Amino acid sequence: MNKLYNAKLIPNAKNLRKNMTEEERRLWFTFLRFLPQKFVRQKVIGPYIADFYCAEASLAIELDGAQHFDEEQMQYDAKRTAFFEGQGVRVARYTNREINEEFESVKADIALRLGKE
Repeated sequence: MNKLYNAKLIPNAKNLRKNMTEEERRLWFTFLRFLPQKFVRQKVIGPYIADFYCAEASLAIELDGAQHFDEEQMQYDAKRTAFFEGQGVRVARYTNREINEEFESVKADIALRLGKE
């Protein structure tokens, strides 16, 4: 991966780590932090911050709340995804509804993606 680093985003990333959404907390504290592959929270990658990132698997996990479904945000998310993929980072997106109602399926999908390095 291209080593893009944006120090200006570090304070924002730290704030996001301290103020995780309920869905981010659930995914982190009940699943991601226990995997053998190391994930980090709120990872700065170029001009963006990924919700969760695993360098070993080059995988970013993004959780999308309701605000991600308006047209402007969808375009922004598509731009972020294209940037990440351009850096060799695969992106897995899950909605908050999926975290809340289909958590076992989300975990299985992440495990599958980790197995396909």
